[in-house]
Amino acid sequence: MLEAVTDGVKVSVLPTFQPHESSYEQQVFIFSYQITITNQSPFAVQLLKRHWKIKDSNGDTQEVIGDGVVGEQPIIPPGDSHTYRSFCNLRTDIGFMSGKYLMEKKSNNNLFEVNIPKFSLEVPYRKN
Repeated sequence: MLEAVTDGVKVSVLPTFQPHESSYEQQVFIFSYQITITNQSPFAVQLLKRHWKIKDSNGDTQEVIGDGVVGEQPIIPPGDSHTYRSFCNLRTDIGFMSGKYLMEKKSNNNLFEVNIPKFSLEVPYRKN
């Protein structure tokens, strides 16, 4: 599991290849990922927006920008966590994702960015 901490907010990522949803012949490779956002700060925070960069081994890059995550803009109290799952598809069997969340500190409405650690998306046989 990869982790990054920004201003007291820890983001942990666990990617998983989905072989039954993927097709090598059709160049469709599906990866799921679980993200846990842990608020280690003394203030409640709210996740407002996400910005992902997804790159495959052909060099093609996708950007995903939007409100919240999986339809939610969770408020995370101090010492609490929010976990969600999502997925992406690539046209190659290797790639990576990285990004940022725009968060709001609820005590004073200050906005700040939280880094999402860059993580690899690889089918298991590529590691051999």
